[in-house]
Amino acid sequence: MTIDTLKIGTRGSQLALWQANWVKDRLGEKYSELSVALTVIKTKGDKILDVPLAQVGGKALFVKEIEDAMLRGEVDLAVHSMKDMPTELPPGLKIAAVPKREITADVLITRSGATFSQLPRGAVIGTSSLRRGAQLRHARKDIQIVPLRGNLDTRLRKLENDSEGLDAIVLAAAGVKRLGLGHKITEYLNADIMLPAVGQGALCIETRADDPRVERVIKTLDHARSRTAVICERAFLKRLEGSCQVPIAALADPSDANISIEGLVAELDGTGILRTRHSGPVTEAVEIGTELANRLLFMGADTILEKLKHHG
Repeated sequence: MTIDTLKIGTRGSQLALWQANWVKDRLGEKYSELSVALTVIKTKGDKILDVPLAQVGGKALFVKEIEDAMLRGEVDLAVHSMKDMPTELPPGLKIAAVPKREITADVLITRSGATFSQLPRGAVIGTSSLRRGAQLRHARKDIQIVPLRGNLDTRLRKLENDSEGLDAIVLAAAGVKRLGLGHKITEYLNADIMLPAVGQGALCIETRADDPRVERVIKTLDHARSRTAVICERAFLKRLEGSCQVPIAALADPSDANISIEGLVAELDGTGILRTRHSGPVTEAVEIGTELANRLLFMGADTILEKLKHHG
């Protein structure tokens, strides 16, 4: 190794800093001579907190400024939540490693301790995720979904302080667990009720494409099975041209020989959900994900997606 210092670009939220420090610590364990520092960069998604994500842009909201800093040479790599990553990366950047994936599920956290099925009629659940909102409405038509932005700790505080009149919130289990807040989880939502976002639970380590020295170091953190699952899910999303403005979900499960993936496209109000699965050789992860998307398009997902493009 010929590198003695590395700068990691990261958002400044508690969870983002945990993730960046996790990478820093793992690199420190592998390369004792390596000096690793964090550079906190504020993204557009961090600055706009009073508008639902679907109304202010796509997935690049939480990564663009960090990617720009990397392209300018101000940082050497970036650590993102994989579910925030657009399917198309800027020229000159690449996903260099996908560490071992955390749990992929979403969790319900309620004020009363009631599970999803036990919540009273008309219960108010906070989430700004169109994917979560559509699936929750599909499972229970009586509940109310209200927009809820902010970092994980902010959303938890709003629930606990009752400042928003919330009965419950839904979060990614991975983030809750990474911050040591697993004791607050009321219920892990089964995938039958809540299929996760593409890449949920996985980290993305992004580097410049023309920086093999950095990539060589980062590659030691790559987890093959997690990368394969993410590749399959992102191929599915790319074929559907998905973004934060579309309720799309997918979960891939690779083994040594095969990979299976389940995906869905939903109406915003949850009245209609198209859902199916596909499987095949693990060596064809991209093709399997793409074919699953094609099957959903054949089932009518194209009609839902076209309608969502014109949703105001």
